[in-house]
Amino acid sequence: MDLTPYQLGPDDPALSALLVLMHDCFGYMEGRIAPPSSLGRVTEASLRDTAAQAEIWCIGAPPLACMILTAKPGRLYLGKVCVAPTHQRLGLARHLINHADARARALRLPMLELQTRVELEDNHATFHALGFTEYARTAHAGFDRPTSITMRKPVS
Repeated sequence: MDLTPYQLGPDDPALSALLVLMHDCFGYMEGRIAPPSSLGRVTEASLRDTAAQAEIWCIGAPPLACMILTAKPGRLYLGKVCVAPTHQRLGLARHLINHADARARALRLPMLELQTRVELEDNHATFHALGFTEYARTAHAGFDRPTSITMRKPVS
């Protein structure tokens, strides 16, 4: 398998397979996190819009791993980082994070940032193993407790 990340554009036919991958990756969160994942609002049309405004990177054809990169002031935000359940623990997430690091350097952004839900302790451990540390805890609207953990990693 070629582990080189490739970018999807707004008209890429692989966007439909990407949506399936995201549902496969994040489906286990249903009923486990509160509030529910924003994935319920993601459609093929919204992925086209995202690809026009941000960078969607994948590994594998059809996609087996993906992330959405969005440049923000002083950092590169990684959203919807996921690896197909059948291909986890093979280093695909590390390849994506390494690619995000290279993109941040190219964009002259000194920091990678992502968010993970408080309940998803396995994700915390995975991102920690990939060099991220907790930066902040935030609450979604209507919650009086933290619901998300913001994690950051300096660009190498």
